[in-house]
Amino acid sequence: MIAKIVVCLAAGLGAGIGTGLAGLSAAAVISPMLITFLGFGAYEAVGIALASDVLASAVSAYTYGKHKNLDIRNGIVMLCAVLAFTIVGSYVASLLPNTTMGSFSVFMTLLLGIKFIIRPVMTTADKQEEKSRRTRIIQSLLCGMVIGFICGFIGAGGGMMMLLMLTGVLGYELKTAVGTSVFVMAFTAFTGAASHFSISVSLPDIPALVLCVLFTFAGAQLAARFANKAPAKTLNRATGAVLTVLGLAMVCVKFI
Repeated sequence: MIAKIVVCLAAGLGAGIGTGLAGLSAAAVISPMLITFLGFGAYEAVGIALASDVLASAVSAYTYGKHKNLDIRNGIVMLCAVLAFTIVGSYVASLLPNTTMGSFSVFMTLLLGIKFIIRPVMTTADKQEEKSRRTRIIQSLLCGMVIGFICGFIGAGGGMMMLLMLTGVLGYELKTAVGTSVFVMAFTAFTGAASHFSISVSLPDIPALVLCVLFTFAGAQLAARFANKAPAKTLNRATGAVLTVLGLAMVCVKFI
């Protein structure tokens, strides 16, 4: 039980900080840590991670919204596509072996961390203003389909891919992209968690679920407040460093 508390504390706080700082899906941290350090099945771990993501994303979105760093109108278009394909991804994930999902989640954490350190997201709002409303809608729908499938399939990477697409494809500046990302992720995480638990034949580990939800919520609340005042480059590098360390630790435990 002590080991479970320690792992859930580290996973929850790490996931919450990633969510509040850069719109990272909490599942990118929680699911591989539960798989690697506590031996959870990948499908159960993703379900717990997605459930933890709901409150973390919601409180982060509220904080970004208070600082006017949230685009709800354009985010709703992407949300509709993401919600539909989250269910599809969740169903496909239930058909795959645990080892496939577990290995992918571990390496995703490491790669995301390296990406943030080497190439931080430093987009401005100019790109968004140059595009027509119709173009943004089409791009949002296509991006939402891809993001939703990933979120439901492995839980890891959904929030990060949304952030990358909002900045790189749709042209959002970083803080508005993070705020919009966590707004959408609050709904996709709820849908993904509900799908996982309804498809699963057994209940999740309740103590681990409660601990992860509480610790993730606390970490996200603190990180979102800090993120709205810190420079974009600082946010990228800090998140990248945390994810890289976690990713390397999990790769060593799992494969060495």
